[in-house]
Amino acid sequence: MADQRLSLPGAHVQGTIDDVGTLLAHTTFVIVDLETTGSRSDGAGITEIGAVKVRGGEVLGEFATLVNPRMPIPPHITLLTGITQAMVATAPDLDAALPAFLEFAALDGDATALVAHNAPFDVGFLKAACGAQGHDWPHPTVVDTLPLARRLVTRDEVRNHKLGTLAGFFGAAEQPTHRALDDARATVGVLHGLLERLGSHEIDTLEELRHFRTPRTSAQRRKRHLADDVPEAPGVYVFTDAKGDTLYVGKSSNLRRRVRSYFTAAETRGRIREMISLVEGVTPIVCATSLEAEVRELRLIAERKPPYNRRSRNPGRAAWLKLTRESYPRLSVVRAVRDDDAPYIGPFRSSREAELAREALHHAIPLRQCTHRFSPSRPISACVLAQLGRCGAPCDGSESPQEYAAHAAAAATAMTDDATPVVEALSGHIARLATDLRYEEAALFRDRRAAFVAGAARSQRLAALAAIPQLVAAQPTGTAWEVHVVRYGRLAGSGMMRRGADPHAFVEALVATAETVFPGPGPSPRATPGEMECVLRWLGSPGIRLIDAASPWTCPVNGAEKHHELTDWQRDSAYD
Repeated sequence: MADQRLSLPGAHVQGTIDDVGTLLAHTTFVIVDLETTGSRSDGAGITEIGAVKVRGGEVLGEFATLVNPRMPIPPHITLLTGITQAMVATAPDLDAALPAFLEFAALDGDATALVAHNAPFDVGFLKAACGAQGHDWPHPTVVDTLPLARRLVTRDEVRNHKLGTLAGFFGAAEQPTHRALDDARATVGVLHGLLERLGSHEIDTLEELRHFRTPRTSAQRRKRHLADDVPEAPGVYVFTDAKGDTLYVGKSSNLRRRVRSYFTAAETRGRIREMISLVEGVTPIVCATSLEAEVRELRLIAERKPPYNRRSRNPGRAAWLKLTRESYPRLSVVRAVRDDDAPYIGPFRSSREAELAREALHHAIPLRQCTHRFSPSRPISACVLAQLGRCGAPCDGSESPQEYAAHAAAAATAMTDDATPVVEALSGHIARLATDLRYEEAALFRDRRAAFVAGAARSQRLAALAAIPQLVAAQPTGTAWEVHVVRYGRLAGSGMMRRGADPHAFVEALVATAETVFPGPGPSPRATPGEMECVLRWLGSPGIRLIDAASPWTCPVNGAEKHHELTDWQRDSAYD
């Protein structure tokens, strides 16, 4: 495969490393207001829908319709809104008005936000209407101007935060009249006034607006200059304290924008605000590709264990299940993989999950569960498990070394090659328990089966990648190709090749300068499982072209991956 040329198909745009939000100037705001027959969405009906669509301060369109609620309009509602029973008698029903509004709003776009004053009221009615009419609610980003105004406009400036009061304060072109379109137009004026005030809080993206809760701290205001020299490029950033010790490590497709967000009011996490008070420096590390940034972040966190990274809080919590190498092998939960040529499965997120997988194997294969040392020439008394038929009792000579070796070989095969016998044994037992209405016991064995399948599948995927001395792959982006060199599961080299460049020369140079990696023991010998899972996710993403593989990349035909439907556990990122 080394001679395979890189073909250049149509542009493929890859997602960013993390979502830093859409600029507010590029966001389409759909401002909506409803008039209804009452205050509860589960008992009242919609009588009018009004909406205005704006972007960059420009009105893109308006929508207004009366709606026949198919129920009486209470007199006090008519007095408030001026909408009478006669006015809605010939209006469209909700089954016609709602699809028209959803088509106008187009709320399923990432750069679109639904805006309302006291949004839970209007959004509650719209969601209930979608449910009643069989429409999927698009789950848009919702901006509520009421709590936003309470944070940005003080009581010294306005007597209350009602829509009419705010519209007058901001000089909105339209004043609310309790008619849907008029109120939506008034909310547009209020929204624009609030967005102007957000500028002083350095909120300029929709993502920052969504998370805006409280004003910036003094430390956030004082230290914003730390982001000034950070480049607008993809990579990793490292926050350090006065001693130069690492406090936090992160990654982004735009380092400057991401680092800058930590010093705005959008950053409300208590621990991060606490961290900002200690920060004295920011070190940016520009990376060629998003995968390189993701891997570098993992490596730095593992190496430096920064106190404000969640992944650093329990660095040793991953567990493995090992079949020991001794005369009478047994299953043992361990924290690390050793160079002992023993079969391992995992890693598991906790010792409890590893214990469940061990119980699954013990149910299917009668391995000893004791930790005693014995031999044919020095037998010991059998335990109660032998009396229950769950162990052949090699300890007292009831089972010969050859018979026990066959059980150990079956366990090793189930862990590394063919998981079917264990899965079938557990599935049959679960079915029998369910037939006997013993559902709690059946659920326990289901969890054991799921733990075994998840751990075995994970280790088999890792081992398959770790067995390849060198793998080179590429993925097209909008203007270039991401090219990576992976050796024994470790990311050894990364580069961006511009379109039109000589692919053979580029790959040859990248391979020549890639990190030297040697083989090692276990499913993840030269990289952490987390790094290898990142590489595997990238290799499985759309548009990947395999350029070179020094050896076949295969997983067992009857391996645990074949039974992945038996578990709903996260298989791609089951650990930090």
